[in-house]
Amino acid sequence: MTPTFSQPAVLGIKLALLALLLLGIATIALAKWRMDPAHVALEPIDQPIRFSHKHHVGDDGIDCRYCHTSVEKSSFAGMPSTTICLTCHSQLYVDSPALAPLHESMRTGRPIAWTRVHDLPGFAYFEHDIHVNKGVACIECHGQIDQMPLTWRASSLNMQWCLSCHRSAPKHVRPLSQVLSMEPQRPMTEDEMRQLSRIYHLRDANALTNCSSCHR
Repeated sequence: MTPTFSQPAVLGIKLALLALLLLGIATIALAKWRMDPAHVALEPIDQPIRFSHKHHVGDDGIDCRYCHTSVEKSSFAGMPSTTICLTCHSQLYVDSPALAPLHESMRTGRPIAWTRVHDLPGFAYFEHDIHVNKGVACIECHGQIDQMPLTWRASSLNMQWCLSCHRSAPKHVRPLSQVLSMEPQRPMTEDEMRQLSRIYHLRDANALTNCSSCHR
């Protein structure tokens, strides 16, 4: 009986299946690598205006809450409105071509279409105000943003990254007076962590890593 496939054809099919298998493994490995906080691509996100946190925050010392007005009282940090930007730029660098979209926004009444850099999927429940008022500093999620000439995502924001913080929450909080500080978290003693846990009424790791904490 004549074989359906010749030996070269069988070999070709086996090699093709092996290549597909290896491609699948490589795709999964690449996805996991890219989601690892240590391998987040430090690539700036395109924006309608090339806004520099380094200049405004690092050099000029503008408070985060001046532009992100609702970060302490809402789930959404708030994006700066045209009016907020024009508080300064109705007088400063008025003729700069880089600020043309700002003046166009004022003229037309259409808000500036900022692109969110730190954007979680809809199935993940997150509130800025809870985290800020529990002593989680901006730098914990946004990185050294006061040194970013253009804004990039400093953390993966994937589930394992969030869980790593929730599993050891007392190590990631600080006094409210230091929440806006761009200084890295200093090591704390066990007594300091216990004290902050009491002040903030932090739940234990089991409760903070429960599915319902982040998925409603």
